[in-house]
Amino acid sequence: MSTTAGVESPCVSLCTLDEGDICVGCHRSVDEIIRWRQMDDGERREVLIRAEQRSRSYKPFA
Repeated sequence: MSTTAGVESPCVSLCTLDEGDICVGCHRSVDEIIRWRQMDDGERREVLIRAEQRSRSYKPFA
C-alpha cells in the first residue's frame, strides 16, 4: 500500500463556470472535474498542466 497522497485537486472552492464550461477558480473543464477521482496521477498531472495554461490566458473582464 502506498503512503503517498498523490496529486491533490487544484480546487480552490471558487466553483463557478465560465461560458466555455471552465471553472474560474481552478481552470479545469467540467469533464476534468467530474473525472478527477477516477484519474491516475499521470492523468492528473496532465490536467494540471492544461489548467495552468488556461489560467495564463484567462481574462475575466475581457
